[in-house]
Amino acid sequence: MKFTVGQIAQVVGGAVEGDAEATVSSLAKIEEAGPGALAFLANAKYEPFLYTTRATAVIVSPEQPLRQAVAASLIRVADPYSAFSKLLEFYAQATRVGKRGVEQPSYLGEGSTIGAGHYRGAFSYVGEGCVIGENVLIFPHAFIGDRVRIGDNSIIHAGAKIYADTIIGQRCVVKAGAVVGTDGFGFAPQPDGSYKAIPQIGNVVLEDDVSIGANATVDCATMGSTVVRQGAKIDNLVQLAHNVEVGRHTVIAAQTGLAGSAKIGAFCVLAGQVGVSGHVTMPNKTTVTAQSGVGKSFKQEGLFLQGSTAFDFKQNQRAQVVFRRLPELEQRVAALEKSSPAPDKP
Repeated sequence: MKFTVGQIAQVVGGAVEGDAEATVSSLAKIEEAGPGALAFLANAKYEPFLYTTRATAVIVSPEQPLRQAVAASLIRVADPYSAFSKLLEFYAQATRVGKRGVEQPSYLGEGSTIGAGHYRGAFSYVGEGCVIGENVLIFPHAFIGDRVRIGDNSIIHAGAKIYADTIIGQRCVVKAGAVVGTDGFGFAPQPDGSYKAIPQIGNVVLEDDVSIGANATVDCATMGSTVVRQGAKIDNLVQLAHNVEVGRHTVIAAQTGLAGSAKIGAFCVLAGQVGVSGHVTMPNKTTVTAQSGVGKSFKQEGLFLQGSTAFDFKQNQRAQVVFRRLPELEQRVAALEKSSPAPDKP
């Protein structure tokens, strides 16, 4: 597919400097782009590539100065990174246009409905009583249980498993191998030391524009719902336990685990391998650095947490300085004890 620079500018709401009729047919990094490619510049350290890139067009900010001649056409937008992300989404949707219709063998259960423009890949399974919207893509070997609801323009990738009664909003993406709605980890200890399974009768709700990464797991609630709110992005290999709530536009990186009934606020960032204890409440705009463990609730918004157990970032940094000096401090204490006379015993 080819687009003129002027057409791209209309899509992202930008202004063209240069040849608006030049055509682009691919997206690329500014340092790797060739003729016919569209790139972007959002990080100042990549500015030298603006003058050497072979890209046909580059998306830049209105404030980007030109310190020398630029061969590429420029598209100036307020936020180049967001504009390029929008184009990536536009390109991905355009390349999926061909995926329509039903491949065989596939199964659609009794009483289930599916909207126009959908795609069901070979060996996909849709249970009974499901309501699936328009332009939904269900790739091969995906499983969708009974009474599941999926909103318009959502994508269920190959091998994903959506358990019964799950509710998925519009424009959601569930990536390959993800499991949404499986039983939560609920077991009651018995007098003899064994454990008895507690039935998990709740469901999972993914609001609009949620992304669930490959091989991630979202457990159903014991009662009520496990909820991932609008725009939240869950990376690969993340575990969300029963009755967890993830706030709007929160991002959670790979190998992070949230124990049962943890409540994460809106606009939070949880880096890789973070562990959050059960019933912990985390306020809006909290950031937790990689491999931190959060074992208690916090009330103040905007905290930056680090460590295991996690506590205030600056306090943790000071503590790490002391920790690294412990061998030296131990030697100094030993030397002081050796040089000082022992106190008289009473």
